[in-house]
Amino acid sequence: MARPISVIDVTPEELAELRRRSRASTTTQRDSLRARIVLARTEGSKEEDVAAKLGVSLNTVSLWSKRFEEDGLAGLADKAGRGRKAFLPVDKVRQAITTVTQPPPGRQRWSTRSMGAALGISHQSVQKIWTRNDLKPHLIRTFKISNDPRFEDKFWDIIGLYLHPPDKALVLCCDEKSQCQALERTQPGLPLGIGHIRTKTHDYHRHGTLTLFAALNYLDGKLISRTESRHTHVEWLRFLKQIHRETPKALVIHVIADNYATHKHQNVKDWLAKHPRFQMHFTPTSSSWMNLVERFFGELTADCIRDGSFQSVNELANSIMEYLAARNQNPKRYVWRASGVAILEKIEMARMALRPVLTS
Repeated sequence: MARPISVIDVTPEELAELRRRSRASTTTQRDSLRARIVLARTEGSKEEDVAAKLGVSLNTVSLWSKRFEEDGLAGLADKAGRGRKAFLPVDKVRQAITTVTQPPPGRQRWSTRSMGAALGISHQSVQKIWTRNDLKPHLIRTFKISNDPRFEDKFWDIIGLYLHPPDKALVLCCDEKSQCQALERTQPGLPLGIGHIRTKTHDYHRHGTLTLFAALNYLDGKLISRTESRHTHVEWLRFLKQIHRETPKALVIHVIADNYATHKHQNVKDWLAKHPRFQMHFTPTSSSWMNLVERFFGELTADCIRDGSFQSVNELANSIMEYLAARNQNPKRYVWRASGVAILEKIEMARMALRPVLTS
């Protein structure tokens, strides 16, 4: 009888960390290989098969499998005394890490060269220290946490529409993309070709702007749209009337919109009162990410507007309408899959992280 294949047992936390190490771009090839060895062994693969698949020796697979079984993730690290000795003084390394959040006067952040000059080490050494400790002072992520006092009520109202769309109703994610500029490049650029990228001039002529009103059908991904020269409550009301004309009268219309003043104008409220099949759902303040039409606007900008050159506002409008017509022929649906509870947990963690900063 053949000897049964041993399978390495891992906890969910260990499994998640092994997968992260195997995929992360900041992980060294050495650590990534060790993680992939252990992952393969957790799936029941034989040591011989793992060695052949990863192109390493059987002894290497056996070594790191045994080290992980004995010491877990800690067993995948090199033992003390192995490898080349550190050539940088410990205090220099410590300063490169601890002062990274304290840029010199007049600067908003350190560069590798400015810190290297301040510490008396090379900028390559600073870069290695930052990389090993996952420090990235050159990167900034934008964020905004809503201060809406009714945040959770509005949040669950909209998430409920996404996760459990009502029967005999349409869920429309609506908004306006204002200030779409008709920019004409001052000179024609070179097209994309083998060996060179496309080009465009850095300067342009402005021919005016337009506003695109769009309603994204959450259930099938199709869009109702119109362009206007302005975006006041008058144009918003015209757009609502268009939705009313172009949708089956027997269906209830759930409109998801932001808190822009034109959406709540008294004339709009009066019209909505006369058309009760329209039910408004407003996102919490500073939470436009909950409105899925924003994802479409991002794709529209990248695919149609940003790199274009338009000789007039009408040419820009025609280009947008052609894009929308082609998209409605092959609609793309955005499906909300994130758990509402998980999102609220992340928001609360962000609030807790900011609390010491706001109270200091």
